[in-house]
Amino acid sequence: MIDPKRKKHVIMISKPFLFDNRQLPKSYEGLEIKSKIEGGLPEEFKIEKEMAKKDYLWAPNRFEKYVDRCSEDIRKQFGNPNMSRMEMLDALAFGSFEDHKKKTQMLINEGKIPAISLN
Repeated sequence: MIDPKRKKHVIMISKPFLFDNRQLPKSYEGLEIKSKIEGGLPEEFKIEKEMAKKDYLWAPNRFEKYVDRCSEDIRKQFGNPNMSRMEMLDALAFGSFEDHKKKTQMLINEGKIPAISLN
């Protein structure tokens, strides 16, 4: 597939929301790996269409709320009863929760996404 934004070849995969993103490499044989979520999203990630421009679907606090509400289910799904809160956040938030928070703040600063609270 060719990434329409960057005009380069990428590997595109589909995955469910509840997926350990830490298991995905960033690239394979020189091709960047892009992913999209197939299937439904948890209630923390559902927003009305008219709110889409005022809210950020992948806001870090949405991941935190979901992990806090569903930690036992997440541990069962990943088969790791000792998984910590930060491990769950890293797994769900594209591989690194802290990196995701930094990227979100950068996108806010650049005006690419609406201002949200990162606390």
